[in-house]
Amino acid sequence: MTGVQFLDLRAAVNELEAETGDAIRRVLESGRYILGDEVEAFESEFAAFCDVRHCIGVGNGLDALQLLLRGLGVGPGDEVVVPAYTAVATWMAVTLVGATPVGVDVDGATWNVDAERVGAALTPRTKAVIAVHLFGQPAAIDSLAELTAQRGVALIEDAAQAHGARYDGRRVGGLARGAAFSFYPTKNLAALGDGGAVTTDDDELADAVRRLRTYGWRERDVSELKGLNSRLDEIQAAVLRVRLGHLERWNRRRAEIAELYLHTLDDRVAAPAVAPWAEPVWHLFVIAAESRDELRDELAQRGVETLVHYWPLPHLTPAFRADGWREGSLPVAERLGERSVSLPLYPQLSDAACHYVIDAVLACA
Repeated sequence: MTGVQFLDLRAAVNELEAETGDAIRRVLESGRYILGDEVEAFESEFAAFCDVRHCIGVGNGLDALQLLLRGLGVGPGDEVVVPAYTAVATWMAVTLVGATPVGVDVDGATWNVDAERVGAALTPRTKAVIAVHLFGQPAAIDSLAELTAQRGVALIEDAAQAHGARYDGRRVGGLARGAAFSFYPTKNLAALGDGGAVTTDDDELADAVRRLRTYGWRERDVSELKGLNSRLDEIQAAVLRVRLGHLERWNRRRAEIAELYLHTLDDRVAAPAVAPWAEPVWHLFVIAAESRDELRDELAQRGVETLVHYWPLPHLTPAFRADGWREGSLPVAERLGERSVSLPLYPQLSDAACHYVIDAVLACA
């Protein structure tokens, strides 16, 4: 073996080629390509998977967050508490509804949002708190739920990296007022393009999101709300139905790889700690390295491809620096973000490839 790429999207395609081909042909032959039987079936199946009553398929993960916030009535003048360590989409969704993202630092052990700091950030203008299940590990939902309930603030999940994860035995996607999922091609449950969903047990919220995803319609051409055009299409829904049937098996393989990494690298590198309540799905396996760029260069020379998630952090991008955010604003997340390196991890990665990565890291660490 001469190298390991970070992620091979073709591997999952090849593994399920026959099933996927049958599903796509079924859509082509149906003659219905938007909001048809495949979307309805996937929504029902994914809702059951998440142990909730409602799933609403939408165009992508960013729209899922935005529509969830809109459905909760979040808008101009409101504040939404967001973790410092997350993809920029979490912050961007808040600005798209006209609200203000209030960044909160993270726990240095788990890298997930620090519930104590969330409590300190709540103000009379706070309308919602977004709990991100970073890298596929559930955030401290019970602590956050207690805080938000006391203040009458909506708690929502950004579950874009956590399809199938559990918090204290309960499935992510049904732990808060609502949850937003992404089905971007790199996700644990991935489409062959963009896609997303909102899950909830709240009947009124589900009804609002369904209307908002299609111009605010309940009845065609009658816009009751100022909505979007953000719909999961039939082909992507059909593909997702196939892959949902393999998700738990794939997540178990991810856990095997993560355990192998943790067992052999534990004394040499720092990785986010797994909280006692968490059953993560290991969307990413991230380590912290003091000399991140040098480590990545050395690993690349040995043929191991790595990525960085996420640098710069949202508050240090030009878009949010314009709002006054600066270095030192959220120091724990910044320290972690400057050092983060994501190692190869996907279900089709072989044990031999994992050991190749491990040997390369040990040689460089």
